[in-house]
Amino acid sequence: MTTDTDTASVPSPAPSGFDNDNRQAATIGDSARDYVNRLRGGDMGSLPAILGLVFLFVVFASLNDRFLTTYNMANLVIQAGSIIVLAMGIVFVLLIGEIDLSAGVAGGASATIIALMLIDYDWTWWMATLAGIACGALIGLAIGALVSMLGIPSFVVTLAFFLALQAVPLRLIGSGGSLRFNDEVLRGLSIKNVPVTAGWIAAILIVVGFAALSLWRYRSLSAKGLVHKPLGLVVIQIAVLAVIVLGLTALLSANRAPNPDLFTIAGIPWVAPVVIALLLFWTFILTKTRFGRHLYAVGGNAEAARRAGINVRRVRIMAFVICSSMAAISGLLAASYTGKVSPGSGGGNELLYAVGAAVIGGTSLFGGRGRALDAVVGGLVIATIPNGLGLLNQASYINFLVTGGVLLLAASVDAISRRRRSSAGV
Repeated sequence: MTTDTDTASVPSPAPSGFDNDNRQAATIGDSARDYVNRLRGGDMGSLPAILGLVFLFVVFASLNDRFLTTYNMANLVIQAGSIIVLAMGIVFVLLIGEIDLSAGVAGGASATIIALMLIDYDWTWWMATLAGIACGALIGLAIGALVSMLGIPSFVVTLAFFLALQAVPLRLIGSGGSLRFNDEVLRGLSIKNVPVTAGWIAAILIVVGFAALSLWRYRSLSAKGLVHKPLGLVVIQIAVLAVIVLGLTALLSANRAPNPDLFTIAGIPWVAPVVIALLLFWTFILTKTRFGRHLYAVGGNAEAARRAGINVRRVRIMAFVICSSMAAISGLLAASYTGKVSPGSGGGNELLYAVGAAVIGGTSLFGGRGRALDAVVGGLVIATIPNGLGLLNQASYINFLVTGGVLLLAASVDAISRRRRSSAGV
């Protein structure tokens, strides 16, 4: 029989990637092999979406010279903004293995509230925005309470809200009517750009901040003798981020006006900083907070999470609150892009595109796996398809066929990856 003394006398093995004597970090080769093993085990992450995005860029760029122009790239960022933000909210619901079919119309209803506060009550833009987000949060609270407390399937509850919430803009605006969304600040999110100098300063701060945080984390883990990435890999990650951020900043800082001799259009669209701020915030919430850990635990196994002391009901409610709040911001960005709010706002394909973006980006439909970054990558894929096909003057039905095919492919990859993880015992 093994005693406590016997157990304590057995030295614990060194963590993977460390030498037993000096506990040095793994090499880049070891990290590469570990990544390949994770891929074989079904942990694909955003890799399929990234490869798909590269493929779309190569195809559209080869078929039309205007695709990679600075003017079109700026348009692509603006078009993807509302899809990405809504997909970020959908990620939280998918993480717990649920679905929200009402997110699109919740965004439309919230945008209607914002427009009414601006026009009828002469509120400031930030007060109206807070009112719209609060409206979205209340919608999410109601949905989450019905799902978690009464046990009604989220599909049924959100389908009911999908139908009911379409009455809000229809009642407040009227059939065939619309509300102009012409606030200088909110409308400017889509039609104005960050000053070039400010854009460069922000880009440099992002790169420097990421580099400082990555190197500090490497030094901290190394000093404590914990498993950490090799220094070479950390440097490579910093370099890749610097190339992407500074390259996009340089691209969007160029004058992209149709007639550059008459006027200047330059700078990063204001939509981009909004998306980046939300990405950083929700990434922090998911990876560095107790709520984020609880969210993944509930999505992985709700019963095990409950037995571990996690308030599963509260986590589920908060997931729906976050989803609908993000839907309100998405509705705001969509209204900023079109310049108006109408009874049909949010009732089209917005939800389908957002769910598709989350799944294409790597978030699992079965819960427990996903990141805020998945929404960004998947949203760019979803936005690139109609953008590129539009430049090629393709019929609208082609867009639906291609988007549906990409979503089906992503869902298939998710199912196959889940089966591999199950067989591997992950």
